[in-house]
Amino acid sequence: MQQTDNNPISLEALRAIGIDPVAAVLASTRTLLRQPQQKQEAIRFQLLQDSFRYHYENNRVYREIAEERGVHPDQIRQMEDLLRIPSIPIKSFKDVNSHKLLTLPLQALEHELRSTGTSGIPSISRRDSMTVDRTVVGIYAILRDMFGLFGGAGLFLSPSAEDMPEMGLVKLISMFSGLLDTTSYFIHHSTFNPQEAIDQLNKWENHHTRHIIGPPFVIDRLVKYMAENDIKLQLDRNTKVITLGGWKRHTGQEIDAVGFRAACAAAFGITEGQVRDMYGLVETNFMAVECEHHRKHIPPAVHFSVRSLEEPGREVANGELGLLHVMDPSCRSYPGFIQTEDIVYLSDGECECGRHGQVVHYMYRARGAEIGCCAINLEKHMEDKEQSWSSCSIQNR
Repeated sequence: MQQTDNNPISLEALRAIGIDPVAAVLASTRTLLRQPQQKQEAIRFQLLQDSFRYHYENNRVYREIAEERGVHPDQIRQMEDLLRIPSIPIKSFKDVNSHKLLTLPLQALEHELRSTGTSGIPSISRRDSMTVDRTVVGIYAILRDMFGLFGGAGLFLSPSAEDMPEMGLVKLISMFSGLLDTTSYFIHHSTFNPQEAIDQLNKWENHHTRHIIGPPFVIDRLVKYMAENDIKLQLDRNTKVITLGGWKRHTGQEIDAVGFRAACAAAFGITEGQVRDMYGLVETNFMAVECEHHRKHIPPAVHFSVRSLEEPGREVANGELGLLHVMDPSCRSYPGFIQTEDIVYLSDGECECGRHGQVVHYMYRARGAEIGCCAINLEKHMEDKEQSWSSCSIQNR
């Protein structure tokens, strides 16, 4: 690969001195997000071009898909050519033959993550050691940049990884532990007691900066409990209320994000800029994280391609709704070129927070897509358990 002004060192040169180029870019998230869009794209293109060639050469099934579509790695020469790279439909990860997607043999894999929707059929993504390394580096890099966490107390409104070790949402929340001084989980055996959570926040007062992390539906329960009981808290200047897992309830009802932020700010005595959401997929290795202006910044190594609903082979312009295709070069165990079921639109340019690059605005699931994610599955478990307890109480009277 020839060196250019935008690319002063080639991927081959980095590997020759023992540096994984993908991990190096992920570790440089803070710096790269403040570089102009063109510089980010030049680096991202190299990683994606290289990733496509790797999976084409090492994954027979994926190579056959590419050959059927008439695309070869040598034809991926510029950013516009990324549109030609075949995407794997995300529903393939729920298929009984999902192992056939693998580029590496099963014995080379280190970990599985799962996400289950309303059908109860899990989406399974399998990762090898290098993919896990890259994931850890990339997620911690963007969490540090977006939240600045390295201390404080974390109120985790989720089960612990001990209870649900394979659930992607739980695994991610657990990663926050490495950035905090102390943490407590508040969903045990699919039950949540909001008063216990409030008591813990009060115990931490004047000792730690307090942070609340969990799916929107659980934080929404806490906020509503506080309103019903006329409870208000005054959390801290650097408090973050961090949501992940999606805004859909298992019933299909949507939690209004704007109203949610206002309610949290009022309940916890903070600003709406301290309430932040994250977007990610179990099948990929990144998180797009909101800044204080509620714009979800996509990590510089990852490319979002939004395709027309009427013409799947055409990318839509920024600001136009379409179906999201994710291109994630950190995936080694299977191709990280994934067609999601999410309808989004993109914006870019310099954000008020000082970051550049792609910004994603999630809208809704595509028509016919299963309502499914870790949070929906967790909420359904909790409500099923609450209903069973209620039935038992009636029967025992």
